[in-house]
Amino acid sequence: MMPLATGPTWYGVPLVELWFVAIFLTLAMFLWLDGTNFGMGILYGLVDDHETRERILAAVAPLWDGAEVWLVVFGGALFAVFPDVYGQLFSGYYLLMFAILGALILRGISPEFLEQREDATWRRAWGITLVLGSTLAPFFLGMFAANWLLGTTATITLPGIVVGLALVAISTVEGTAYLGMKTAAGLDARLTRYGHLAQVSYLVLAVVCVSYLALVADMMAKVLHPAVLSLVGVTVVAGVAYSFYLRAGQYLAAFVGAGVQLFALIALVAVLLFPVILPATGLGVYEAAVSTLQLKMMTVVLGIFLPLVLVYFAVLYNAFSGSVDPAEGY
Repeated sequence: MMPLATGPTWYGVPLVELWFVAIFLTLAMFLWLDGTNFGMGILYGLVDDHETRERILAAVAPLWDGAEVWLVVFGGALFAVFPDVYGQLFSGYYLLMFAILGALILRGISPEFLEQREDATWRRAWGITLVLGSTLAPFFLGMFAANWLLGTTATITLPGIVVGLALVAISTVEGTAYLGMKTAAGLDARLTRYGHLAQVSYLVLAVVCVSYLALVADMMAKVLHPAVLSLVGVTVVAGVAYSFYLRAGQYLAAFVGAGVQLFALIALVAVLLFPVILPATGLGVYEAAVSTLQLKMMTVVLGIFLPLVLVYFAVLYNAFSGSVDPAEGY
């Protein structure tokens, strides 16, 4: 691993490294917050009782579009600070980008149309599209992250499929815990079982991913780095804690455990990448970054607006905290 602060600094703060972390932080925030909504959309397809489905729609309604702000910030920050990476990364996975956007659009419009008519066929059709959008969005995002890390030019790869399934699993883990927080009586045995199954699936897929990186992708030295091993250990501990708290009905603690695993996953990708930011071409973070003046200007913007955005989301989630009434609908 390359030491920090080999690029421009400002009052002792390494600007390039700061923005490298900030970009992956915005991606993690999106996958944590919107991943919760993806998970509840997946659960929508696994349950068949009307009350639970309406509770899912009522829980998702006020939050999903706000969460996608973080995806916009991720793309904007990448464009502003690492423009060459933005151009090559998004154009290199052009079809995958459209697949992600298509899945997000499908997930977004489905509840709107679903609630417009009481016809059973109509609601069934839009319920299917809701589940498809909620499943395909994290799956395609996982493929994107894996292909980015491995530097592959192909759209569909075996590691991409595995990481895509892992993101679907961790989204279901998050969604189950959050649904428990929104249900006054707690989750029934079936939903709790889905949460446990998704958690076990995620840990298995995570082990497969790390093993592939070490044994097949020739990244053994990086995988054995203490930072990577620590993140793997944190993931396992958080996964075990999630299952314990979910079984005990302590859904907030379970939700935090799911979030820790998600942030550990994104941190793992960042650590394995650094100091390279575009493995497909070997482009490093210091070569890809804009000038020091631009970095300083963007850092001022970050320092002003990031706290405001975090406060906004804290207020938003606090305003819509507590259980929801299925009668509220979408």
